[in-house]
Amino acid sequence: MNTYITEHGGTDLGRRILEHRHHAGLSREEAATRAGMAPAYLAYLETSPAPNPTPSALARLADALGTSASALAGAGPGPQPTAERPAPETLGPAQCRGYLGASGVGRLVFSEPRGPVAVPVNYAVLDDDIVVRTSGSTSLAAHAGQSHVSFEVDHLDEALAEGWSVLASGQAHLVITPAELETVRSLGIEPWAGGDRNTYIRIAITEMTGRRIRVKA
Repeated sequence: MNTYITEHGGTDLGRRILEHRHHAGLSREEAATRAGMAPAYLAYLETSPAPNPTPSALARLADALGTSASALAGAGPGPQPTAERPAPETLGPAQCRGYLGASGVGRLVFSEPRGPVAVPVNYAVLDDDIVVRTSGSTSLAAHAGQSHVSFEVDHLDEALAEGWSVLASGQAHLVITPAELETVRSLGIEPWAGGDRNTYIRIAITEMTGRRIRVKA
């Protein structure tokens, strides 16, 4: 599970509820009482990986926290800061790997004559390497042999004005040997784009850096 989620709550909704509750200076029990719900239900909304509150429950909770249902849902501004904005934090290698996760969506960055190009791709992590599945006719495959490429992942929450980003760099190569092809195919990477996408690119990471902006409760 993504470490960003485990540190802040189950989802963006959970983190927003938690942030507004801390901003209001309420314990979970106090907020639940004001909202007319059980503390266990509020705990579920804050920590579940798939919370599904009813509109009336979200409205009652927003009223109890002195905000709006749209703000809790991410469609409005978050709580106004009471102190200066937090400075970006530098992430260590272990934190970067945690945010990178085992799979997901990122951006492969390589050079073309017009300059750097970033292409969204589905990926998976194999040992300490990144594996991307694509079409053999794409520019990704054509530039897989470049001496240096980068790969970027991030998560932004506009409602809370916080987020993180990780940038990994290294050497990429096309996977062509039968043994390595068998290994990367077992990762089960399923590209969002259709078509014949049976070409695999593997990036051996040599450097990884990251930054995070997080609102302190």
